[in-house]
Amino acid sequence: MKFPFSKMHGLGNDFVVFNFIERSFDMSPELARQIADRHLGVGCDQILIVEKSSRSGIDFKYRILNSDGSEVAQCGNGARCFASFVHDEGLSNKNILHVETLNGEIVLERNQDDGSVTVNMGVPQFSPAAIPITAEKEQDVYKLEVGADSLEFYAMSIGNPHAVICVKDISQAPVLSLGPMLEKHPFFPERANIGFMQIIDRDTITLRVFERGVGETSACGSGACAAVVCGIRAGDLNQQVRVILPGGHLDIQWQGTPSPVMMTGPSSTVFKGELFVEKSA
Repeated sequence: MKFPFSKMHGLGNDFVVFNFIERSFDMSPELARQIADRHLGVGCDQILIVEKSSRSGIDFKYRILNSDGSEVAQCGNGARCFASFVHDEGLSNKNILHVETLNGEIVLERNQDDGSVTVNMGVPQFSPAAIPITAEKEQDVYKLEVGADSLEFYAMSIGNPHAVICVKDISQAPVLSLGPMLEKHPFFPERANIGFMQIIDRDTITLRVFERGVGETSACGSGACAAVVCGIRAGDLNQQVRVILPGGHLDIQWQGTPSPVMMTGPSSTVFKGELFVEKSA
């Protein structure tokens, strides 16, 4: 079987995108891992799937599979690529899309001037049950012993679980050593995305993220939102912040609870192709 796909990226966070609106296909975790493999497959951080939605008032269903085959509910960079893919493939001429995800509805707006996409990422959640974390009660800052380190971090959900650690020098942040240990710590029963944030000033931060099920990526949209929200709640940031990531920058806006977080940034198509899949895969 042959499946057309687009290879896309949002600030270097890269995706293989499939249109399964007219052609139903059950993407297994094993096949997802094969596609994501950078030596034996197409290579990507996540696989994005466009499907029909059965819900009234919803334009599309949006599914996200990590490179390890696990399915997740939120990906900000992927959402921008999703909106651009739908427009470029002629699947919709709407500038505002209502999209169904595992975590509910998100709203995507394509900006006609520059092709960037603004994503309504929803209202952030802070209760332990909503994140989820194993803490008995909500706290401003959480503390854990991880390996030889005693850590203080923020925790929240923006459709997926995040921990945010403040660092003095982003270039020296222990992303690759501490990130995987905290991602899989029992404190996060569904694992977590681990962000390392350096505050430059009240309008600017730099950020590196170890993504759940992927590893460190060049950009993480939901991670950028989480870092800004945590910084605003701590009183360290203004309501509109530029987030500088290894792959570029995103603009995040949050007016506080109960407002949704708004994220604006670019997306790019790298190439298109066809993937041959054996029927037994």
